[in-house]
Amino acid sequence: MVGSLVCGVWLDRTKTYKQTTLVVYIMTLVGMIVYAATLKQGKLWVVFITAGSLGFFMTGYLPLGFEFAAELTYPESEGTSSGLLNCSAQVFGIIFTICQGKIIDKFNTLAGNIFLCVFLLVGSIMTGLIKSDLRRQNANRLAKEEAEKRMLEQDYGATAQISSQPKTPPSQT
Repeated sequence: MVGSLVCGVWLDRTKTYKQTTLVVYIMTLVGMIVYAATLKQGKLWVVFITAGSLGFFMTGYLPLGFEFAAELTYPESEGTSSGLLNCSAQVFGIIFTICQGKIIDKFNTLAGNIFLCVFLLVGSIMTGLIKSDLRRQNANRLAKEEAEKRMLEQDYGATAQISSQPKTPPSQT
């Protein structure tokens, strides 16, 4: 939960969608590698620390992924992109759970964790290849600039009344 909160606040302040998503994805991969390596050490406290850091980055990725998807798919509804992401996460979760269970049964726990690490690496590479086209941010920036432009063009106060009075021709003065 802390990872979601920290990453969400960071993203709101910096608006660095792709960079933050990529860093958190890579840190999830690193956390998974460290977790897999420390599992056989027999020290429970080490496993808890590595599992905690892995969980920090894995849950931190959730708000980043949803927000980045909303940026990339704008003007589509945020609910549509979030729903599709959530659905695909559930489908992949089921597939990966079944596959990892079969790998662990046939080989060992380390092989199952390596399986997950491979797909985290593939996901990191795919995230790095995404074009960072922040459509929602660009639309918001353009709307703000347009509103500021209209406000500057609007004439408020005494100058509007003076300029609207008919001018007397110089010959009549």
